[in-house]
Formats: sequence, structure tokens, C-alpha cells
Amino acid sequence: MSTAEKRISADTDERISPRERILSTASELFYRHGIRAVGVETIAEVAETNKMTLYRHFSSKDELVAEYLQRLAEKAKSSWDRLEADHPGNPSAQLRAWLKDMAAHVGSGDERGCPLANAAVELPEKGHPARRVIEAFKTAQRERLAQLCAAAALAEPEMLADELFLLLEGARVTAQSMGTKGLGDRLVRMCEAMIQAHTIF
Repeated sequence: MSTAEKRISADTDERISPRERILSTASELFYRHGIRAVGVETIAEVAETNKMTLYRHFSSKDELVAEYLQRLAEKAKSSWDRLEADHPGNPSAQLRAWLKDMAAHVGSGDERGCPLANAAVELPEKGHPARRVIEAFKTAQRERLAQLCAAAALAEPEMLADELFLLLEGARVTAQSMGTKGLGDRLVRMCEAMIQAHTIF
């Protein structure tokens, strides 16, 4: 067990149920090392349990991966509610706040990309249960963005949503290949230019 993995284990609260402990550990390891690189033996060891317990809660590694991604998707979906609560009745402000959040995310020094996008690369099999989670999440995110663009009375909201979504996905890949220096600011400038191009005067 590596030093980093021991730290995950040391941070585990014994009061947490075995299922939650396994899921929390798997989430850390999958994001840090990749899904394919982490086996159930390692997850069980770092979570201070055993494979029998792991399989009692998750029938397979695939199911564990799907649950890991579903948790992330639920957390991300709640951010839309926060934007609406922070800027009630102001879709333009919500859109700008979303953009600011995304820029901060991709510009983060420890950014390893979107875990759902990373998983999509690692899991090309269409029948994998995690693929359904990934595709449903990405589709829902893009649809929420289109709804926000429409509510902000921007021209061609569906096209604008596609443009903003593709810029964000590209920025996430760029963070991996070229680093994050200045990336958030560039993303904001490009997205603002797109929004301006769709603004109805």
C-alpha cells in the first residue's frame, strides 16, 4: 500500500458503514489512478475491509464504478439548484456564475479532468453500466445549459449550449495535455464571446 493510499485509509472514520467506506475509497483511487488501474483487492485493502464484504455491497467492480459516477453526477446536478438559489429569477447571472465556476474548476492546479469524461475514455464498451450514467449525465448537463440560455433570451440557445459545452470539454482536455496556466481566463473570454454573439439587441 502506498503512502497516499495509507493516508486515505487513515482518514477513514470507523463510524462510516463498510459500504460508504468502500465507495469513498474507490472514488479517491479511481480518480487518482484511473478505473482500470485499480483492482478490487486494492480497494478492499485501503478501505480496511475484504473482498467478500465489497462484493456483498457491490455485485461487481462494474457496479461499484457506476455507483461512483452516479454519486458524482448527483453532486454536479445539485450545483444548478445552487446557481438558481444564488441568482433567483436572473438566468443571465446564473449563466455567468456557471461559467465562473467552470473556469475555476478547469484552472485548478490539481485538476485531473472531469471524472465522467475520464471514465468514458476508459470504458468504451456501450453495455457497461457506467456508460449509461455518463451519457445520461452529459446529456442532462447540456440540456440544463440550453434551458438556461433560452431563459436568458439568447438567440439559438440550443446551438449556444453546444458551443459552450464543447468549449468546456475542450478546456478539460487541454488542462491534461498543456496545463492549467491561464486556462480559466481563456475559457471565460471565449465563452463570453460566444454569449455576446448570441445576444439579441
